[in-house]
Amino acid sequence: MNSKSFDLKKFVNTYMMELILLVICIVVAFTAEGFFTVSNLLGILRSSALKGVIAFGMTMVIICGEIDLSISSTVALAGIIAATVAGKLDGAGVMGLDGGIWIGMLMAFLFAGLIGFVNGFIRVKFNIPTFIITLAMMNVNYGLAAIISKGFPVTTVPSWYNVFGAGTVAGFIPVPAIVLIIVFIIVHIVMTYTTFGRSVYAAGGNPEAARLSGVNVRKVKILVMVIVQLTAALGGIMCSSQVMSAAHNFGKGWEMDVIASVIIGGTSMNGGIGKVRGTFVGIIFLGVLLNGMTLMNVSEYVQYVVRGGLILLAVLINTIQLNKQGKAA
Repeated sequence: MNSKSFDLKKFVNTYMMELILLVICIVVAFTAEGFFTVSNLLGILRSSALKGVIAFGMTMVIICGEIDLSISSTVALAGIIAATVAGKLDGAGVMGLDGGIWIGMLMAFLFAGLIGFVNGFIRVKFNIPTFIITLAMMNVNYGLAAIISKGFPVTTVPSWYNVFGAGTVAGFIPVPAIVLIIVFIIVHIVMTYTTFGRSVYAAGGNPEAARLSGVNVRKVKILVMVIVQLTAALGGIMCSSQVMSAAHNFGKGWEMDVIASVIIGGTSMNGGIGKVRGTFVGIIFLGVLLNGMTLMNVSEYVQYVVRGGLILLAVLINTIQLNKQGKAA
């Protein structure tokens, strides 16, 4: 008989993080009252969506062998640009807030794309590590956000603006959750079924081999840096929409959770390896964990310890799995 038997070891290695997520859900369900209610589960999706959309862009960047620490500052800057432009257009009598906010959001995306282009251009032109470039850009962006807003929240947004961050479809499905799913599908298709997606893997795995095979590595690296900034602007607009204002300190520390989601999802920090599906699991993983600890009234300081330990554990698991795959090959 040639029928293939079920390989439990291979199954566990392939779906390690999904199985751990399932175990955590079961444990939290029995220890945290109200966890498995529809409202709470949708709340997890809503809260995870803001950082989640950025995590998909970050997945592309890390697979390409780079990093972007400036995404948190773009979250703040995008919201401030959108609200400020809307307020200026309304104040000048050019158009009301209803129309001005669309121009503001367009300007926010354009500026975010410009930031990504500058980051990528400096990387490929001067061969400076993106860790250094984006760390510097993070400070520049936060400074610009504070200058534009004069250090105060910007509230010049129309009354319906909160639909992007707090709205619902059919009365109960959060709009941010829908946006998260849409971005996931788009990035998954791009990375799995397109030439550009294969080029991202090639540029991250072996840049020189990719170049020799005809991949424009410089162009690919610039594009992924632009894409992650666009997702950061999207997250920033949803964040400001949720609270109906924008402030220069929005997004502080988000880069930690975004990168953690990507790493937990199995993407290698060395580049060339990773799946968008894994990042989605990582996003939900962190969302469930943080929600469960909140429901159980776990101290915020303890949550930091658990989150940091979790990232380290995920890196160890991924490293062990990659080493096993290398030996098997």
